[in-house]
Amino acid sequence: MTTAGRGIQSALEPAGMQAEKIADLWQFFLVVCTVVYVLVIIFLLAALFRRRPEIVPKAVSPRVRKAVIAATGLTVITLFALLTASIFTSRGIADVPDRAIQIAVMGRQWWWQVEYDDRDKSKRVTTANEITIPVGVPVTLHLRSSDVIHSFWVPNLHGKRDLIPGKNATTLTIRADRPGVYRGQCAEFCGYQHANMALWVTALPMAEYAKWLEDARKPSKIPSTAEERKGQDVFMNSPCPLCHTIQGTPANGKTGPDLTHFASRRSIAAGSYPNNRGYLGGWILDAQHLKPGAYMPSIMLEQGELQPLIAYLESLR
Repeated sequence: MTTAGRGIQSALEPAGMQAEKIADLWQFFLVVCTVVYVLVIIFLLAALFRRRPEIVPKAVSPRVRKAVIAATGLTVITLFALLTASIFTSRGIADVPDRAIQIAVMGRQWWWQVEYDDRDKSKRVTTANEITIPVGVPVTLHLRSSDVIHSFWVPNLHGKRDLIPGKNATTLTIRADRPGVYRGQCAEFCGYQHANMALWVTALPMAEYAKWLEDARKPSKIPSTAEERKGQDVFMNSPCPLCHTIQGTPANGKTGPDLTHFASRRSIAAGSYPNNRGYLGGWILDAQHLKPGAYMPSIMLEQGELQPLIAYLESLR
């Protein structure tokens, strides 16, 4: 993130139409509230330092009465102005039609499951903690929770939306108007690792998005080296397939994130750490040390098994 509160996770640097309207509303509220605050302080200081009469008048003077009435009227007008601005902003945010790109997002403790819908089930794509979208195209997110209340928030693209367990999916339509990578966050306290429940939204030009989607629909890469083949054997003979899926292999677990294209992700543990060899090894051997309370168990491996397993996972692009 850059300085002054701006960057890849900032409502002050909108990258989409909805976020821009929210930022404009915030700026309007800030200006109005600042003016009101300054006026109140000025009148307060004037009242404190003005010369007091020796005898307090028994009745309120007409000038004071008019001043109170004028201040009351100005307050009502200000409140209605803020209300009107809020209503028009809400309408503008909602005035985005649904598009063919439908993405289901499930909030879990403490990660995000992402599935790209398609009428042809063989073309559906499942990933975790990362959403890739085309630039300039509205994308409808269908948000649900599997456990507790979560709140989906990518401040550069839109406002917050709560995910209530046991309720029907709530929808949120986002649109990125320029390419980039934007960080999102669960904005509702959801347990011990709430602060480490992040996600990334990558906006690509349409041609690059189409290529990404084509690659994402492919099954996992077949191991090409002896080390990768040994790593695949280690994976399949460990508890990993009980929780994780790798398309094109017998691994079909549904509890944890889909690992079919794991190596293409920029982070592990829902944005907690970069996806590199060092952190990946630590995550496999002792996930509780890196993210206490996570449901990822520590994996007991024999000597000489960790490096091949990492090599296999790093080949899954």
